Amino acid sequence: MSETPEQAQERAAIRRRWITLGEMLAIAAVAISGLTLWNSYSDRTHKEADRTAEERKASTRAAILLLKATPTDDGRRLALAPVNADQTVQDQSIAFPSALGLAPVTTTGDARIEAGWFDSALKKARKARGRPDESKGDERLPIAITTRYLIDGKLLTDVAIYDVGYVLEGRLLGGSAVRLRGLSIVRRTGATTAPAMLDRRWQGR
Repeated sequence: MSETPEQAQERAAIRRRWITLGEMLAIAAVAISGLTLWNSYSDRTHKEADRTAEERKASTRAAILLLKATPTDDGRRLALAPVNADQTVQDQSIAFPSALGLAPVTTTGDARIEAGWFDSALKKARKARGRPDESKGDERLPIAITTRYLIDGKLLTDVAIYDVGYVLEGRLLGGSAVRLRGLSIVRRTGATTAPAMLDRRWQGR
């Protein structure tokens, strides 16, 4: 039985609706796929950025020099070494407050502080300020340490103010002996500002 023109038009309209619905579903599928890919890319990008930031922070922390001191020779010497075992000290320059009248001392490889470098000048400066020949507790001498060191094959320079802990102990034959106790960091600074900062700290004590 042949269909009427009205039936033919209705069937054509139904086909068009199905085609339109199919196109909409296809577009929706493409959009969902695109959003999924974008979310995946965005998530991966954020993770990579976070990982890079953490690696950069870790690298910065690893590059920061912090020295630890071990008393030896009955307190006449402090052996210095980086807290971070991946760092290697190449050389150091140790500067003293100008009131002591001492030139900086330079070491190469064997990082250390020796009481003999400054004990006489320290006792003289203490006497000029009316300080006793013996101490009941730990005293502090500010110094500036400029260190060149290696980390991951890179040569870096650190300038910082440290306090050397020491005591003055009496001797049987008179006078007193300087015994070194340890080292504590005060703050990092620059080569040009270190001398003034060192003298201010000395005067403050």
